[in-house]
Amino acid sequence: MAGKHRGKRRSKKAGLPPGSIVYVGDKGVSKAALTLLEYDATAVTERTLQRVEECLPSRDTPLVSWINVEGVHDTEAISLIGSHFGIHPLVLEDVVNTDKRPLCEEYDGFIFLILKMLSRDAATGELVSEQVSLVLGPSWVISFQEGREGDAFHAVRERIRSGKGKIRSSGADYLAYSLIDATVDGYFAVLEQMGEEIETIEQNLASAPTDTTLADIYRAKRHSVFLRRAVWPVREIASHMERVESALIAKGTQVYLRDVYTHAIELIDVLEAHREMVAGMLEIYLSSISNKLNKVMMVLTLVTTIFMPLSFIAGVYGMNFKYMPELDLVYGYPAVVGVMCTIAGAMLVYFKRRGWL
Repeated sequence: MAGKHRGKRRSKKAGLPPGSIVYVGDKGVSKAALTLLEYDATAVTERTLQRVEECLPSRDTPLVSWINVEGVHDTEAISLIGSHFGIHPLVLEDVVNTDKRPLCEEYDGFIFLILKMLSRDAATGELVSEQVSLVLGPSWVISFQEGREGDAFHAVRERIRSGKGKIRSSGADYLAYSLIDATVDGYFAVLEQMGEEIETIEQNLASAPTDTTLADIYRAKRHSVFLRRAVWPVREIASHMERVESALIAKGTQVYLRDVYTHAIELIDVLEAHREMVAGMLEIYLSSISNKLNKVMMVLTLVTTIFMPLSFIAGVYGMNFKYMPELDLVYGYPAVVGVMCTIAGAMLVYFKRRGWL
C-alpha cells in the first residue's frame, strides 16, 4: 500500500555475496505462472506451461518470443530462465528484489529495465505498486511480474493475437516498447482518479471542512509522494532508451520511445500540479481552522468584555457592609439592574457598529 513496504525486508540478504537470488517481497504462492508467446508477421502461438524447461524457446529462433513470469518468488524458475538466456546474476538478484527503484541498465547481449505497475485497491482505495522487470534480447523479451494486482499487459497480448498495429511485423524491441507504454498508460488512469479525489476534497474544503477532510488531504499527499517515486524515474528510463546506441533497439523504435518520454513528462507535470494543489489545500484547511478558532475566541472575548463591568457592579453591591446608602432605596435594585442592562446594550451597539458582531 501507499507509503508502506508491504512486508518487504532487505535484511534477509544481509551478509550474502552479490548475485545471490533471494526473494524480497510478500510471500507468494508455491509456483510461478509461465506463459510463452511466439509470433511473426504471419502466425502466433501461445502456451501456458508448468515446467520452466518446456517454456524456453531456442535463442536462435526467427520468431519473436515473449516469456512472461508471474510470481518472482519462485527463485528456482528465475535461475533456470537466467541460465538459459545468459542473464547476469546481478540482474536476477534485482528481479527477485521487489523493492527496487525503477531503472534501465545495459548488459552484454541484453537490456534490463525495472518499472512499477500501479493500481488502486478496490477495498481500501490505497495505491498498490507491483514491480515489473523486463529483459530485452535480440529476439526475445522476458517480463517478470509479482503477479498480485492484475495484468497491465492484456491489451498487448490482444494486439499480438489479433495482429493489429505493427507489433507482429516488428522485432522484440517494439514488444519491449509496447510493454513499457502499457505500464505508463496505467499511470494516467491512477492520476485521473487522484484528480477526481482532489476535486472532491476541494468541494468539502470550501463547504464544511472536518477531521475527515484533513485525513483525505493527508492521504492524497501520501499518494502523491508514492506516485512520484514511481513516475519520475520513467523519464530517465525513456530518455536513456531513446538515446542508447544498441543493436537491440532499431531507429524506428526509438521514435516510439520518444513518445513514452513525452508521456512521462506529461505525467510529471500533472503529478506536480496535484502535489501543489494538495499542499495548498492543507494550508487552506489550517487557515480555515485558524479562522474558526479566531471567531470563537472573538465571541468569547466580547462576552467577557460585556460582563466585566456588570461583574464589577454586581461585586460592589454584593459586599456585606452595613452602611451602604443604596441599600435603603426603594428602587435601588431596579436602578442597578437598569444601569447594568444599559451598559450591556451600549456595548453591544458599539461592537455591532465596529463590525465585531
